[in-house]
Amino acid sequence: MARIVGGIGASHSPTIAFAKDTNKQNDPAWAPIFEGFSVVQTWVREKQVDVLFMIFNDHITSFFFDHYSAFALGIDDRYETADEGGGARDYPPVEGHLALSQHIGQALVADEFDMSFFQKKPLDHGFFSPLSMIAEDTQQGWAGTVVPLQVGVLQFPVPSARRCYKLGRSLRKAIQSFPEDLNVAIVATGGLSHQVHGERCGFTSEAWDNEFLELLQHKPEQLTGMRLAEYAEKGGMEGAEVIMWLIMRGALSDKVNKVHQTSYLPSMCNIATLIYEDLGDAPDEADLEVYREHIGSELAGVEKLSGTHPFTLARSHKAYRINDFLHRIVIPEHRARFVSDLEGLMQEYNLTTEEQTMIRNQQWIEMIHYGVTFFVLEKMAPVVGVSNIEVYASMRGESVEDFLKTRNAPIRYSVAGGDKASELDQSPQ
Repeated sequence: MARIVGGIGASHSPTIAFAKDTNKQNDPAWAPIFEGFSVVQTWVREKQVDVLFMIFNDHITSFFFDHYSAFALGIDDRYETADEGGGARDYPPVEGHLALSQHIGQALVADEFDMSFFQKKPLDHGFFSPLSMIAEDTQQGWAGTVVPLQVGVLQFPVPSARRCYKLGRSLRKAIQSFPEDLNVAIVATGGLSHQVHGERCGFTSEAWDNEFLELLQHKPEQLTGMRLAEYAEKGGMEGAEVIMWLIMRGALSDKVNKVHQTSYLPSMCNIATLIYEDLGDAPDEADLEVYREHIGSELAGVEKLSGTHPFTLARSHKAYRINDFLHRIVIPEHRARFVSDLEGLMQEYNLTTEEQTMIRNQQWIEMIHYGVTFFVLEKMAPVVGVSNIEVYASMRGESVEDFLKTRNAPIRYSVAGGDKASELDQSPQ
């Protein structure tokens, strides 16, 4: 059973990463940042933490407004540093705990949180500023694994403080119900008080920061009753991101032991570090088993449906490369290369021999079994000159004629538009 050993609060200002990368440890103006994080680093080592559940917000680096989610959970086995405009930091990738992230994703959705999920996205200073300080070896990076949760707090409406706290409560059950023996620490990043835009730019309030930290430990429910406008008034508009700390607090016991707390205001943001040790009792195994059944209830029994292959988080990760390759058919340049130089294109995307064979030979059912979603197969189909009907018939192991006999009307169709749609419409009926 996985155990939550405690919670960490840490600012994620780019100030931190800059100090780390430019070796400011011995500069009096910067040293307090390192001193606070050194305690966190020691605690993580002594508690033998295996997994850091990292709660952060992206700063419009990998998560833009073309699709902006409230809660986006990473379900990958590797995360790299993002280029935020001046070049990526020279910091090694970190390993993701794939099985735990998939389990948490299932649990949170089962508890009616409408999650989104991401893979293959580099992460910015919101994630890597504090993580690089927790890691003991700058060259090797963090030696354990992570599960990242990106919270969309930059485009309103955003989740409320209460919603964040409730997600933390659900997160606690999700982690504790994971059957593997793991020590997990919940890391909330962001804040403290600051504002970086507008005429109020530069606003900070150490008085509010101290009050927030006191309430976070002893009266978190009081913080959940505050509106975002109140957080902005007290701690600056961007400082309202401290609602993410309520996810961490919600994932801990009602009573915690504070073993460390610092804050330091050198410039635009009050930089803080905080450690709570969890004082809760171990959950009852029977209760955990009931919760595990709850997590899997929506798809329970689907395995009995012959020829049915739900597209799960596990299948999505396993077959990400080939799904990504086929999804790019919607890009005209990629589509043209697919037609003119398929072999070269597949090699450029590092498809495996098995993946290349399935695409080359149009092995539709084999791709389904492999983990390819049908909805990229129907994008590939018109490019290779077939309608959806040919794909359906192939997956059932039937001729097109026999398959059409099972339909109410002998029609053929495709997702293609323009001339390609007309071409397919002229296929023999």
